[in-house]
Amino acid sequence: MNRARASIRQAQSFYSQQRRSRQQAMDVKQLAAMQAQLDRLSATLERLDGGMIRIAAFGLVSRGKSTVLNSLMGQKILTTGPIHGVTQWPRSVQWDVGGNLAVELIDTPGLDEVEGQVRSEMARNIARAADLILFVVSGDITRTEYEALCELRRTQKPLILVFNKIDLYPEQDRQAIYRQLQYFASAKQKRKQAAVESEDDWVEVDETPSDRLPHQEDIVMVAADPAPLQVRIQWPDGRVSYELETPPPQIEELKDKILQVVQEQGRSLLAINALVQAKDAQEELAKASIKARQEQAETLIWRFAQYKAAAVALNPLALFDVLGGAIADLLLIRALARLYGLPMTGYEAGKLWQQILFSSGGVLLSELANGLFMGFGKSAAAIIGASGDVGGMTGYVGAAIAQASVAGFGTYKVGQAAQVYLEQGCTWGPLGANTVIQDILSQVEPNTVLYRLREELQQQLEVKN
Repeated sequence: MNRARASIRQAQSFYSQQRRSRQQAMDVKQLAAMQAQLDRLSATLERLDGGMIRIAAFGLVSRGKSTVLNSLMGQKILTTGPIHGVTQWPRSVQWDVGGNLAVELIDTPGLDEVEGQVRSEMARNIARAADLILFVVSGDITRTEYEALCELRRTQKPLILVFNKIDLYPEQDRQAIYRQLQYFASAKQKRKQAAVESEDDWVEVDETPSDRLPHQEDIVMVAADPAPLQVRIQWPDGRVSYELETPPPQIEELKDKILQVVQEQGRSLLAINALVQAKDAQEELAKASIKARQEQAETLIWRFAQYKAAAVALNPLALFDVLGGAIADLLLIRALARLYGLPMTGYEAGKLWQQILFSSGGVLLSELANGLFMGFGKSAAAIIGASGDVGGMTGYVGAAIAQASVAGFGTYKVGQAAQVYLEQGCTWGPLGANTVIQDILSQVEPNTVLYRLREELQQQLEVKN
């Protein structure tokens, strides 16, 4: 939590100072966009300091989302009813769970409401802001539910699948549905609905982690509002009557699981979600900065490419021209960062340069090797030319031109790759959002909802990296 706060405060301080220093050079629209992202950072930090964990319930209409939340709180606060789409707009309520962390439960409209695209988009925005997601079903998963689940999983938040209304099924059917949900959750391939088939006929295709259903350990059966049962009453005088009695909700398993997550992983969930929000804000700030200086950046990259080409061509010593070329690349990365007003230390520039080389598919490494090879040829030609051999001087000029071309091209590609990195706001520094997220994930306990999500989060960060 402390590292997350420090990371966000560092970004907030840096970009606030950047906005003040550039105020005269930016138009009203640019200033407003930058201030909006700064406000987003402030709100994220405020929420982190408040320790409020958000749990959002999603699902299709009439699955009992509101009823599940009411049962968790032990009182009927959210409106429920027998008709479709009772919940028209998201509504949040506080849930007192004790301890230092507060919990906010968010009820959302059904994701499949007719003409409900606006409400569905609102629900997805809530999902991105939530720390934990409950997805409520009331039987076998339909194609619509599966697609909604996949979309929610792409927000990369821990998700608990709630099988509600189990009281409506005989025990045998209930267990069959539960096993089917577990089967979907543990399968190694995605079941996707074929367009020409019915809702219950599935075909198998390749699957990505975000397309899987939740882990089978994150599937919970509940009866949030059990249907009344007819009870036979035997009176002392021998009379027999029948009355309807409503059993108590079967909600304890879900309640215990949520409380366990909140108590054991709540701070990690808060920190990661806050850092993800802050990272997104930083990337938007960086993109705005880069867009405003695109032309200057291109000029800077070409100038460095020309300087490097000239220096390499004129230097007769093979090893020194390659070393000088690497230093020129590092200086270019630092110069680009300064141009964009983004933080970049010499150590970070060195790490980025190495990563660009090794992630270029061998292109830049081969160019570096060719440059070194031509450098030795150029040095040999220089020695021969120094003795008065015209052929040696001709060879030197040819090798120098070839090596300069290779060096200039390499610097241009390094500059372009550095721009991609800088678009993300240099979030990989010691206190960068991505770095702190990685550190938190490395300390997550096994067999937890966050641990089971770790693979997806790490994949995303590796792609960004």
